[in-house]
Amino acid sequence: MSAFANEAAYDLWAESYPPLPHNPLMRAEQEAVLAMCPDVAGRRVLDLACGSGRYGLLLQQRGAALVVGSDLSAGMLTRAPLAHRVRADMLNLPFAAASFDVIVSGLAVGHAPSLDAWMAEAARVLAPGGQLVYSDFHPAAARAGMTRSFTDAAGQRHELLHALHDPDAHLAAAWRAGLVLEASREVCVGRELCEPFTGSEAFYARWNGLAVVLAMRLVKP
Repeated sequence: MSAFANEAAYDLWAESYPPLPHNPLMRAEQEAVLAMCPDVAGRRVLDLACGSGRYGLLLQQRGAALVVGSDLSAGMLTRAPLAHRVRADMLNLPFAAASFDVIVSGLAVGHAPSLDAWMAEAARVLAPGGQLVYSDFHPAAARAGMTRSFTDAAGQRHELLHALHDPDAHLAAAWRAGLVLEASREVCVGRELCEPFTGSEAFYARWNGLAVVLAMRLVKP
């Protein structure tokens, strides 16, 4: 599946994609990311690969002076309830250096074929002293057989292209981009991801203890 296919898939998914976490994994992921998010009051925030704008909306409510949502999918951007929305490739952002004090990115970095390029571009638009808070689907989950997929309104299942980036690869890319790790978390089945849902008993029995999300907070010295 090509990167263009991912973009088309998200455009298709956008019609039914709300600006909030709509399944137990996303709710657990959002809790982990928000727990690491710094105070954004009065600060400039980029919701990178914002999708339907769930993080941008929350950070607006937390008092950010400016929130910009950026995504490659035009369909997703139309769903984002943000005043400032920019259609852009996350590896080639149309922003000046040091434009943002905080960057938040939820479950998007795995769509970048080059982790180094993604990290370098985020570091470029981040101001000195600024923080990058982001999450990724954990490679352990993919290796165990979990996939990134959704079912459209017609009942057709679509699987998304997703690169596997190990935790050590994240740290190495951050170092090369001049960013420093401040905090990291793993969301594991049966621990942070423990919300009951239809079929959850079998799910938790099968995947108990499996890391499904990696969340990190980096700072630009």
